[in-house]
Amino acid sequence: MSLIDFNKVTIGYDGKSVISDLTFQIKPNEYVCIVGENGSGKTTLMKCLLGLIPPLSGKITFGDGLTQNEIGYLPQKTVLQKDFPASVEEVVLSGCLNKKHTLFYSKEQKKTAEKNMALTGITDIRKNCFRELSGGQQQRALLARALCATTKLLILDEPVTGLDPVASADMYNLVKNLYKDGITVIMVSHDITAAVNNATKILHLTKDNYFFGSTHQYLHSDVGKKFLITDCPCDDCRHHHIHNLA
Repeated sequence: MSLIDFNKVTIGYDGKSVISDLTFQIKPNEYVCIVGENGSGKTTLMKCLLGLIPPLSGKITFGDGLTQNEIGYLPQKTVLQKDFPASVEEVVLSGCLNKKHTLFYSKEQKKTAEKNMALTGITDIRKNCFRELSGGQQQRALLARALCATTKLLILDEPVTGLDPVASADMYNLVKNLYKDGITVIMVSHDITAAVNNATKILHLTKDNYFFGSTHQYLHSDVGKKFLITDCPCDDCRHHHIHNLA
């Protein structure tokens, strides 16, 4: 069974397509990285997945009981997020808003927040002011918030932007562990190296076409080879050096 099924989907604005005729399937417990040059439609695709814009044509089907309001979403960091005047715990709990039916959070929702703060390693700073945290700590808090909205699918938009190398590595490891624990991950990234070292599938968007397949298939595809420093001669290809996209 597929978690998400794209069948000849065209996406765009005001009747003008940005991405045309996308057909692919994402199965439960896959780790998919979406890469591509600026203007290739990564953001447009994300908005469509989240239900913010409808497809111009084709059909998107969600399986395994997933609905769009049960997707955990970590957007790109903004100045507003950095300066959010709330405690870490309040930020994380706000991820339960779609499931909140009263003025107060339920015991179950509070337990969910506690579990996700523990998963992301921020329990000891739960009472700290969010805007006083380091960039890496803020991203961990926002990831915990996204986890409060889902048990099936995380969508992450450039989650390491602005982080130092150590914090970036920590975030990639954390996301990979969540995937290993059974959560499907879709990550938008400009970092091809990180994509092939972490993902099980690659969706590479270009302005006139796309590639979707396993990491190994991608590294041996025409579009993948354009970003390889050297061609890959062996099965250990994911460890070869790769150019990043601008």
